[in-house]
Amino acid sequence: MNPVTFQGVLAARRIVYQFLKPTPLIRYPELSEIFGFQAYIKHENHQPTGSFKVRGGLNFMSQLPADQRKRGVITATRGNHGGSIAYAAKQFGVHATIVVPHRNNPEKNSAMRAFGAELIEHGVDFDESRELCEKLQTERGFRYVHPANEPPLVHGVGTYSLEVFEDLPAVDTIIVPIGAGSGACGAITVAKAINPDVKVIGVQAANAPSVYRSWKAGEKIETDSADTVADGLATRVTFDLPFSILKDGISQIVLVSEAEIREAIRMALRYTHNLIEGAAAAPIAAARKLRRDLSNQDVVMIMSGANVDIATLRWVLGEE
Repeated sequence: MNPVTFQGVLAARRIVYQFLKPTPLIRYPELSEIFGFQAYIKHENHQPTGSFKVRGGLNFMSQLPADQRKRGVITATRGNHGGSIAYAAKQFGVHATIVVPHRNNPEKNSAMRAFGAELIEHGVDFDESRELCEKLQTERGFRYVHPANEPPLVHGVGTYSLEVFEDLPAVDTIIVPIGAGSGACGAITVAKAINPDVKVIGVQAANAPSVYRSWKAGEKIETDSADTVADGLATRVTFDLPFSILKDGISQIVLVSEAEIREAIRMALRYTHNLIEGAAAAPIAAARKLRRDLSNQDVVMIMSGANVDIATLRWVLGEE
């Protein structure tokens, strides 16, 4: 039985709304004219951590047993998942240890520390950081919060899709960035329950295509690298729980290049006046590629996060 359920998303909403307000869903006329469909943005970049993942972190932490709250939690991240866990842990009085790869986004590191987390730098990428977590959880008695194989995380982030259907019942397509896959799995779960005709399209970076390749092959595939400017998409591994949902539930997965991500960040700034990170721009890049197929539809693009660092912004704007 799939441990992710629509009832779990509904229950998560009661927890999430104790701390957060629904985020805006806005139609942008200029993007609609450019793309040839009704272009809506779901502004998860307006969350207090700058990312949709905070919904999942709050729901997860609310279900943590009292004895484990005393021992603390540990997780690995490139930023947004860690920010979610750090923020939620602070709300529930739990000590959070976050493992990040060396040369991780310094601004995301600073934000996690500001939320009260202890940071450990280890490994060259997210997956090497994750391996250290799995070791330390045993040594120190922490509860390891896997970035994807946790139903409470998926239930929590699924609440943004509930808001999409409440604000736009006639939605035809939802375009979601895929890193570990929790956001896409939440959207699939909600769409299947409310209107199975709604298509959920996923987006990955062409430089980090593990989920895309796994979906095409019908089995999990690990890539050798995940070298993308989009931190939230930079994983080499496809995880069990999200893959079990994505393999049959996702309508399509689109790959976008680094140049397309860069241009999509510029488009977001130009037409929505929101400064966003690479993963959040990926749905705009995918919509641009698919605009003929999406003609005359009501399309929602999930703007998943705002946490772009200054160095990346210089690259986006064409500065040296």
